[in-house]
Amino acid sequence: MLKPPALLLYNGREAGDIDEMKNKEKDNIQTWDMTRAGQAADNYCKACGVSCRVIDPMGMTLHRSSLPSQIDVCELAASVLPGARSRENDGRSPVCDNAHLYGCYQAERFGGRYVYFCPLGLTHWASPIYLEGDVVGALLCGPVNMVDPDEFLIEDLVARNGIHPDFMEALHEKIKLVPIISTERVNAMSELLYLVAGGLSDPSFKETERRKDTDELQARLWEQISFIKRFTHKHESELVYPIEKEAQLLDRIEMGDKASSQQILNEILGHIFFSSSGSIEIMRARVIELVVLLSRAAIRGGADVEQIFGLNYTYLNRINSFRNIDEIAYWLSNIMTRFTDQVFNLTNVKHADVIFRAIDYVKKNYMKKITLEETAACVFLSPAYFSRVFKEEIGDNFNTYVNTVRVDAARKLLLNENIPLVDIASMVGFETQSYFSKVFKKVTGITPGKFRESRGKITPAFTREKSG
Repeated sequence: MLKPPALLLYNGREAGDIDEMKNKEKDNIQTWDMTRAGQAADNYCKACGVSCRVIDPMGMTLHRSSLPSQIDVCELAASVLPGARSRENDGRSPVCDNAHLYGCYQAERFGGRYVYFCPLGLTHWASPIYLEGDVVGALLCGPVNMVDPDEFLIEDLVARNGIHPDFMEALHEKIKLVPIISTERVNAMSELLYLVAGGLSDPSFKETERRKDTDELQARLWEQISFIKRFTHKHESELVYPIEKEAQLLDRIEMGDKASSQQILNEILGHIFFSSSGSIEIMRARVIELVVLLSRAAIRGGADVEQIFGLNYTYLNRINSFRNIDEIAYWLSNIMTRFTDQVFNLTNVKHADVIFRAIDYVKKNYMKKITLEETAACVFLSPAYFSRVFKEEIGDNFNTYVNTVRVDAARKLLLNENIPLVDIASMVGFETQSYFSKVFKKVTGITPGKFRESRGKITPAFTREKSG
C-alpha cells in the first residue's frame, strides 16, 4: 500500500537514503528545533487556548501541548477510525495522519499557512518549519469548531469514514465539548502560527540547500552526458530522441515511483542537452513538451487535475528565467517530484476538506443568493469538478443541498408566528414565497403553513428526493 507523501520532497533518492535523511532530520529537530518548537507550542496553547503540536515530515507527533477536550476527541477519533490503534502506526489513525499531512502540504504550497477540516469536520491550521531549505516539520493547531456541531452534517460524513454506529453518540458528545471559535479568530490564529513557525525556521540556509541539491543533480546529469558522448559516434544533430525512455518515465510517474523517475529523467535531460547543441531556446522548448507529458502521466496515475494544472501554470511561468541546463534540470526535477507526489494523492482527505469548507460557506450564506460557481471558487476548484465531488460525497447535488439547509432554517423561524411567511421565505434565501412553499413541501412533505399550524409537532414525512 502506498504511504502518504512526506512534507519533505526528496528528489529521486532511494528508500535507504530517505530513511537516513529522515533520521538526520529528526536529529536536527531534536537538537536544534525540538526544544524551541516545543516551547513555542506550549506558549501558543496557553496564549490562544488551542492545542498545538509539532510533527515531523512523516506526520509523527514530536511534541504536543493540548487542552483536555481537544485531546479527548482526537483520541476517540483515532480509536474508531479505520486502521487505528495498531502496532504499525503506534496507535495513530492513518485517516487523521493523512488529513494533517494534507494540511501541512497545502500550507507549504499556499505561502506557509493553511486552515483545513479533518474528516470529522473539526478545524485545524498548520504552518511548516524550514531548516536548511527543507521542510523538517510543522506546527499544527486544533481541533476547534467553527460552527455548532449540532447543525453540521457530521453524521453523514463520519458514516462515510466507516465508523461503527455504536461509537457515533460518544464521538458526537466529545465533538460538542470542543470550543466554537469564529472564522475571523481562526484566521488570526493561523496568521500568528505562521509567524511563530517563521521564527523557528532558518531561511538563511535555503539557498545553501538548493545549491547542494543542484550540485548533486548536476553531477548525475553530466555523468549521463559523458556517457552519451563516449558511446555514440553520431553527430549531435543525428542523435535519435529516446522515445522508449520517455515512455518508461511516464510509466514510472503513473506509479508514483520517484527514484526511478529521477534516474530516467536524468537520461532524457542528458540527451536533450547533448542534442540541442547548447541552445537554451531549444532546451526550453523540449522541456516544456516534457512537462506537458509529465502532467498527463500524473493525472492518469490518479493525481487531481486541478492540482496538476495549477502546478503547471506556476512552473511554466518561470521557465524563461533560466539561463543554463543546471537551472532547468533542478527546476524540472522539482516538477517531477511534485507530480509523482500528487500520484500518491490524499484525494479522500482533500475531498473531506473541500466538502466541509463548502458546507461551512453555505451555512453562513444560505440567506443570500448562493451559486455553485462562487462556492467552488471558495474551495479553489472548478465548478464542474466541485459539482461532481459534492454529489459523490453528499449524495445530493449542490442546489438540492442548499435548499435543504434553507428549509431547516425556515422550520425554526416558522415557530415564531410574528414573522410572516413571505418574510421567512426571503430571510432564508428564497426569491419568491411560491418557490419557497414548493421546496419546503418537497423536503418535508407538508406546506410551511401546515408546519406552522402544527407548531412543528407533526413529524414531516421526509421525502427529499435525490437529484439525478
